[in-house]
Amino acid sequence: MIITNFKTYETATGHLALSLAKIHEEVAKETGADIRIAVQAVDLARISHEVSIPVLAQHIDPVVHGGATGHILPESVKLAGASGVILNHSERRLKREVLEASIKRAKEVGLVTVICAETPEEGASFLEFDPDFIAVEPPELIGGDISVSTAKPEIIEHATKLIGSDKLLVGAGVKNGADVRTCIKLGAIGVLLASGVTQADDPKAVLIDLVSGLQT
Repeated sequence: MIITNFKTYETATGHLALSLAKIHEEVAKETGADIRIAVQAVDLARISHEVSIPVLAQHIDPVVHGGATGHILPESVKLAGASGVILNHSERRLKREVLEASIKRAKEVGLVTVICAETPEEGASFLEFDPDFIAVEPPELIGGDISVSTAKPEIIEHATKLIGSDKLLVGAGVKNGADVRTCIKLGAIGVLLASGVTQADDPKAVLIDLVSGLQT
């Protein structure tokens, strides 16, 4: 599995976000790989209805219908076409009780949950909330030029033991097929990345290379 987080990059906003989403869809169809994208809330509805690959929200709030101005309602995300949600990203950290409530609300509306953790231990502590996937991303490597698979492969091995291969995603600095291949060999089911694709001169070529790493 490959999940690209569009974040708020200019190259992944508005009409450019849709173009990038279609590139992901194209590669998924050509290769048969499980490719998913996480887009900004304002782009969610349009993109979800124009591509066939799974589209995730970048956040939800644990609110219900009523007076919650400015919050992101899980039901609205689901109605917009999202299949899942990323929670607790290093750029949008949540208090533990808020994370638990958010996962519960996501489950109530049928959203797949991808929960980010800074360490294997933190990720393992989230197992009690029964998320679908846990993405371990050392914050010091996020957005950098060196991937976690190169800098700290022992983190992946440790996370596999604590979390289990069926739930483990790995992120931080993942840029190419070799990075993905190492992550998979060390026990992850897939990767979560962003700038390696969103900032690439040729996103399709990068995605094809990344997918090659899934074939260990």
